[in-house]
Amino acid sequence: MPRLTRLLPLAALLRAVPAAAHATGARDHHAPPGWTLDPWIVGPLLLAAGLFARGARRLLARSGQGSAALRRRARLYAIGLAVLGAALVSPLHEAGERSFAAHMFEHELLMLVGAPLLVLAEPLAVMLWAFPPAGRRALAAAVPVVAAPWRWLTGAVTSTALQAAALWLWHAPALFDRALASEGWHVAQHLSFLVTALLFWTAMLHRRTPAGVAALCLVATAIVSGALGALMAFATSPWYAGYASLGMAPFGLTPAEDQQLAGLLMWVPGSLVHAGAALMLMRRLLVDAGTGAQHVR
Repeated sequence: MPRLTRLLPLAALLRAVPAAAHATGARDHHAPPGWTLDPWIVGPLLLAAGLFARGARRLLARSGQGSAALRRRARLYAIGLAVLGAALVSPLHEAGERSFAAHMFEHELLMLVGAPLLVLAEPLAVMLWAFPPAGRRALAAAVPVVAAPWRWLTGAVTSTALQAAALWLWHAPALFDRALASEGWHVAQHLSFLVTALLFWTAMLHRRTPAGVAALCLVATAIVSGALGALMAFATSPWYAGYASLGMAPFGLTPAEDQQLAGLLMWVPGSLVHAGAALMLMRRLLVDAGTGAQHVR
């Protein structure tokens, strides 16, 4: 049953992501960005929130000393879903159709904030209690089937490599422009970013991953994503024809300046999050080593 708690972020996001694709030519780019009240986005988010709330109510009615931990997980889950909504439903989502920097900020919210919060919440065990006993037994029976591939995908090195590959491949001009022009390709892009982020944070935050290995993978990710952001930030001409064809971006930025801002968003906040997480893990490793040394004495 605990392994099932790792699968919910993927399940919830796989439902919400397909509607998140947006073709840059679909709207009036001179009008202020509005809310994206697409039922294929809002519906799955509300469903995920409702299942968790129903399961949490049932567990709280049964729990005693574990209620504090359950409430903590509920807060993490609520914030994670709120971040997801801010990225996919708020005007930020539509602004990403006309600004690469806004688009980058949307991806950063999903990959650096929403994904780790959902992984930390481990909500699937709670959501299972929204189903009748027969449904819970059927879902639990599926665990042995997915356990081996899930363990491989959430390995520290594997998930780090998958996320790095997704970032670099999808930011190649040919693929990125194709994603901007095609809804199907944009779905694939968002799926790649979000799923690999969920796999990565699952590996980094899982107890079976040694703290030293996780810290090294986080530092490597900070370097890999930071290098890509730096290339964008220092580029003097726009890489992507889809944004360049729109002319001036919001706030009076040229396409090249808009791209430079997007590069800074990937480079600085992204590197800080990964490096900060690595430092926290190293601190835990040093504290554990010091405690072990005292016990030996």
